[in-house]
Formats: sequence, C-alpha cells, structure tokens
Amino acid sequence: MNTILRTQLAGAGKRPARMLLTGLAVLVASFVVYATVLAQQITERSVLNGLSGTPEATDLVVRGGEVTTGDLTAIGRLPGVAETVARAENGIPLGAGYLVIATDPGSGPLSTVKVTEGRFPAATGEVAVTPRTVERMDLPVGSTIPVKPEGGKPGTLTVVGVVQPRDDVGFLAYGSLDTLDAATGHAFIDRLEVRLDPGADARAVRDGIAPLVAGESPAEFVTGSEARHEEARAAAAEVEQLFIVVRVFVAVAVAAAGLIAASTFRIVFAQRMRQLALLRAVGAGRGALARALAAEGALTGLLAGTTGVLGALALGHPLPPAVSLFGLELSGPGLPLIEAAGTVLLAVVITVLAVLAPAFSAARVAPLEALRSAATSGAKQGIGWFRAVVGLLFAVAAAGMAGLVWRNLPAPDEQDYPAETMMLSVVGSGFLAFIALIALGPVLVRPILAIAGRPLRMLGPVGRLAVGGVGGSTRRAAAVSVVVALGVTLITGVLVGGDSIRVLANREAVASAPADFQVEGAPGSALPAGLADRAARSPEVTRVVAYRRVPEVKVGDMEGGTATDLSTAALPRLSELDVRSGSVAGLAPGRAVAAGYLELRTGDQVTVSAKGKQVRVTIAAVLGGSTPLRTEILLDPADLTALGAPVAPTGVLADAATAGEDGRTSALRALQGVTGAGSDVRVEVLADQRDQVDSALAVLMTIALALISLTVLIAIVGVGATTALSVVERARESGLLRAVGMSRGGLRGMLTTESALYGLIGAVLGVALGVPYAWLAVSAIGLNAPLTLPVWQLVAVFVLLVALTALAGVMPARKAARVSPVTALGTD
Repeated sequence: MNTILRTQLAGAGKRPARMLLTGLAVLVASFVVYATVLAQQITERSVLNGLSGTPEATDLVVRGGEVTTGDLTAIGRLPGVAETVARAENGIPLGAGYLVIATDPGSGPLSTVKVTEGRFPAATGEVAVTPRTVERMDLPVGSTIPVKPEGGKPGTLTVVGVVQPRDDVGFLAYGSLDTLDAATGHAFIDRLEVRLDPGADARAVRDGIAPLVAGESPAEFVTGSEARHEEARAAAAEVEQLFIVVRVFVAVAVAAAGLIAASTFRIVFAQRMRQLALLRAVGAGRGALARALAAEGALTGLLAGTTGVLGALALGHPLPPAVSLFGLELSGPGLPLIEAAGTVLLAVVITVLAVLAPAFSAARVAPLEALRSAATSGAKQGIGWFRAVVGLLFAVAAAGMAGLVWRNLPAPDEQDYPAETMMLSVVGSGFLAFIALIALGPVLVRPILAIAGRPLRMLGPVGRLAVGGVGGSTRRAAAVSVVVALGVTLITGVLVGGDSIRVLANREAVASAPADFQVEGAPGSALPAGLADRAARSPEVTRVVAYRRVPEVKVGDMEGGTATDLSTAALPRLSELDVRSGSVAGLAPGRAVAAGYLELRTGDQVTVSAKGKQVRVTIAAVLGGSTPLRTEILLDPADLTALGAPVAPTGVLADAATAGEDGRTSALRALQGVTGAGSDVRVEVLADQRDQVDSALAVLMTIALALISLTVLIAIVGVGATTALSVVERARESGLLRAVGMSRGGLRGMLTTESALYGLIGAVLGVALGVPYAWLAVSAIGLNAPLTLPVWQLVAVFVLLVALTALAGVMPARKAARVSPVTALGTD
C-alpha cells in the first residue's frame, strides 16, 4: 500500500498542472466559502460599529418615566454626570406637507448630526435642516417657517444651518427642546442619554436619576453599550437572515464543485489507465489502488482548499482600506482561524467524496483489458439499465410531487394557505428532478446535440468534428453540462419569478400610487376652487387629473370603505391595473369596478351607500387588489354624485413634467405653491413609494443573481478544466488532424466550439427545468402574481452562458494548437 501510495503521489507531484486543473473547481468553491465568511464578518462588524442610533459615548440610557426641563437640569447637576441629552421629536404642518423637528445637541460626543452649512441652532426658534429637506421643502439657510403651536400663539422658526444626519428622509429639522415646545406645543421626551465623567459610579448616577424621572410609567435604565447592541442586533439580525440565504446558495455552489471534481477525476484516471494497469499487473490490489487514488484526491483537496482560503484572505483584508478611499467606512474581517480550518477540511471532504466513485471504477479494470484498451471511461456512450431505472424513478417522483403542488394551488386571496409547505414541496421536486437529470444526462445530450449540431455541421469539417467530439463522449458532456444546467435553472428561476413579482408589485403600486403626486384636503372635503386648473397651468407638472372621494362608504355588507370616481383612462399607469375579471372599460352609470377582497364577481349587483344615500350598481370588473387610491369601489361620476359627493373635486393627481429628482422637486414646489400657505391641503409624493418598491426589488434581484453566479462560475471553471484535460487526453487525435491538413485556427475553433456546446446543452436543460419550476413556485407562494416570461432576459442569459463556456475553452484550445503534429503523434 505504501509503495503504491508513494508512486501515485510522486506522479501527482510531477504533474502539478494536472492536479491544479483537477482541483480548480474545489479551489473556487473554497474561495467562495471563506470569502462569504469574511464578508459576513465585515458586514456584521460594520453594522455593530456604524449603524447603532445611540452615540458611542453614551454611558446610560433612560427610557419612559416622566421628565421635565427642571428634571434635566437636576440630572445634569448630579455627581458624575458630564452631559445629558433629551431625545424628542414632533411634526408641524408646513405648506402642503409636514416637517419633523427633532432634538440634538449639535456637537460633542452625544451629537448624531454634522453641520455642513451655517451653524447649529443656539436659541429658541432656530432650526437646522437636512440637505434633502432644503431641496424638497425649499428651506435654505435664512428662510423662515411659520408655526402655530397647539394652544399657543403663531410664530416663526428660522433656518440657521444645514446638518447631515445618518438618514435623510427629506422632511427633517433639528433644534432645542424649547424650540420643539414652541413650535408644536408638545415636547414629550422619548429618552435620555447620559454621558458620565471618567471613573464615575454608574449605579450611583442611576440611583440619583430614578426619583427624578419617576411617574405613572416606570423608567427603564440600560447602559449605552446595551442600547447600542440592541439596535445593532436588530440590524445584524437582518444581515444574518441575508447570510442564511447566502449560505444556501454557497452550499449549491459547493455541490456543483463536487460534481465537477468527480468528472475531472474520472477523466484524469482514464488518462492514466495504462499506468494503473501496470500497477495491477505487478501485484497491486484493487483496494490498495483505490485507497491510493483517494489519498491523491485528499491531497488535491488540501492544496485547493488552502489556496482558496489564502486567496480570500488576500482579497478580504485590503478591501476595507480600499473602500475607505471612496468615503465608505468598513471594519476589517479579522482572522477567523476556525472557519479557515473548516473550509480546508470541507475542500478535502468534497474531493475525497468526488474521487471515490472514479477511484473504485478505475481500480476494477483488469490489467490485460486496461493494457489493450484505448478508450476511456470519459468516452463511454449511454447509460446502464440500473442508472436508467434510477433516473426514471426520480423523474416520476419529481413529476408526482410537482403535480401534487399544482392540484393544491390556492384560490385567489385564499386564507390560511400553507405557502411554506408548498414551497418546500416545490424545492423537493426540483431536487428530485436534478438527480434525475444527473442520472439521465447522457441520454438527453444526444437529442439536444442532434438539433443544435445541424447548423454547426453546415459550417464544414470544424463544426462536424466539434459535434462529433462532444457526441463521442456523452457521459463527459453530461457531467459538465448538468452543472451548467444547475446554474441556468437557478438564474432562470430568479428571472422568471422576479419578473412575475415585479409585475405584481407594479400593479399594486399603480393602484396605490397611480401618479407622482397626490393633492388632497380633509377627508371628503372639496379642494379650493380653481386649484386643479392652476395646477394644470403649471409648467413643472403634467397629466393633472381631478377626482372625488367619498369616505365611510358601505359596499354590500362591508362598512368603512371608500369610493372614488377617478377616470381610469386619464393616467397611463392605470392601464397596468391587475384586472382579474371583466373590463375596466365597462365602467359607466350603474356599473362599477370592485376591489378583489370584496369577494364580488363580474355581473353581481351590489348596493353602495353613504350618509343615508345609496345606489345600486352592477360589477363590471374585479381587480386583484384595491381599486385606485386604496379605495374599495370605483364608480361613475353620476353614481358618486348620487352618494352625496361634492361637485368640486376632493383631490388631484399629477406627474412631474421632468424625470429625475430635480424634476420631482420642482413639481413638488409648484404644487405647494398652488395650494397656498395656511390651508389644510396637503401634497403627498406618491412617486417615493414606487421608488422604494423598485429599489427593494432591484436589490433583491441583484443579490440573488450575484449568489447564483457562484454556481455558474464554478460550472464555467469546470468547462475550462474539462476542455484542458480533454486536450491532454486527445493529443494524438489533435496531432493526426494537424498532420492531415487542419490548420491551427481550425483546431482552435473545433475545441472552442466543443466548449460552447457544453454551455449550450446545459443552457437548454436549465431553461427547460427553470421556467416550469419558476411558474410553479410563483403560483405556490400564494401571492396571486401573474405568470410571466421575460423572453429577452432569458435569451441574453442563454447567449451569455454559451459565450462564457466558449471563452473557457479558448486557452486550452490555443495550447493544443501550438503543439506540433510530430510531437502530438508521439504522445503516449
């Protein structure tokens, strides 16, 4: 055994390039695993250090109780207290919006803002606003804000500075506690933050504060560190949830690396069949030979894992300093040694598991048969009956589970639907289908190749030889293409599912935010005369649409609803409404459009009543969610008038005439100017809601595709490694082709085309699996999302995958073309 092991390890040491190719997929997987560990540490440390709302200098936080200005003074005089800050906030109406005023010291260790222009307020009646508030509410330094506190006299606030907080929401100002009280009439203190003198006794200070803040509700005392960690844990919990998902995709990538490693080991052992046969001929047992090959695999895993960990460290530690050059502060990842050792151990386990089947298969070959045979296991055709039966059983099980999910899909708006159970069933069915694909892959390669190879055969000898090279080793083609198919299946699922969710989100956003701006007064009250006309004449806004709304409407048995007569033809976005049945165009006197949750059907008659008046209408259409502007029923203007709606409009919708933040700000100011100061009319920026939805979906899609790309990356590495090993295995064939007249360019083209065919086969299988499973998952999740097919995105993914796999074969093809025919023909 020792002699055989030394022989195998010595042979591996003489061919480090072959060992590198064999372990390349595992190396990439190890890099991904450890890079994920470092990324999580960087993220969590950055969250803990930078995303807590409590300043780092806070030693004691007091929540609840009853605190007055006099109490603050008394607390500040307690022995050991260096500084006390009262946190409070309240809102005031400003023009057609609201301005939130919060307290902050403005400087010092307990401040949460930084002055960027002017100065921080020093007297009662002075405020500093955030940069976005300056733009949105037109409040530059020097401007005044009219205030009318509850129970007090009207007054003004003066903007004396601009400050940058951690989060700029666009309607935020800072000032003193006295300023907040003077502006709103209320200055309820939410919490106190206390900074102690060095060496002060925190318990003694706490005991001194307790009687001063005692009230009907007991005060809660926590240390500043505890408060920061509570806030940070809440943020870190979201990070942890994200990295749970990350680890799932990393596990998929590791599994893909194992499949690639098994395929490459099988090819390498096939190339060394003559050497293995000689060892068998001189007395090496099957078990000893198999164990020696497994030990070689373990060594490969050790080297690949170590290299992957070192590569991740080399990238992870310089990252925070590099990012800091762009103004973003990140914490360093440290040196997680236990995770590093675990990653290397995982790489060894993957390679040992991957090498077992090829090793035992190679060790079973009889010495004489191996010496005579010129074929390799990688070139075997078809599959045995046992593998076929196993593959068919898994395929039937996958189809049965998918059929069970399909039969139990929820009805629209069904309650208490077990969405998690159904989604797990979809995942289980997909897993069974992938196992079936692994087993039946060699059988599926030929029909795909027969169709895809037709245009290639028309290109001449190079195309025909490429198709023949892939078709001549269907097991190898299937082993590589299945991993590509896994990545394509996941990408297809994300694209199809994401597009369906995007369409659903857009439809819901259309119902709640059909325009950029909404202008309304008190519920049910008419707008000032001529407001809609003045808004329509403003060059900063466009598509001004007036409507009426009636609150406290009873629709059938449902009370507390709202009705509107908004024209669905007036705004382009309303054409995207989620119409479940009927047609919105059928809206007319006596006919209405109903929200889906009212459980009405097209053609039903329902009584709508409000304030003692009622109308009888027939449902012309039913929407998937609410009707526009979060209402329950959409009526014809004549029917809404019969319910007692005022003749004048109660609201106006409008879009910004110019796209972008500047155009939106100009339109907002124009509408605020139209409404006039001191009125009850408010302008709401509905476009911000749409932006939040679009931004959230874009982030989720980006994260999901980035994670799935790990599997695709490993698949592409596998294609490159397989092509490189195939070049070594087929050196004599390449030499013969060159000897009979094939040019170097022709040989390069043939091998590159073979690599592209691996990607093409995998892309076809991946799309064929990904689309139906994505539709099934979208239906099973119970969101009533439509089933869509982003054709151009799928085409782009298909073409990109084929191009990347072709690119993976370029370097091996160039290497093969550089070898002279005489040298290649002399290769054993």
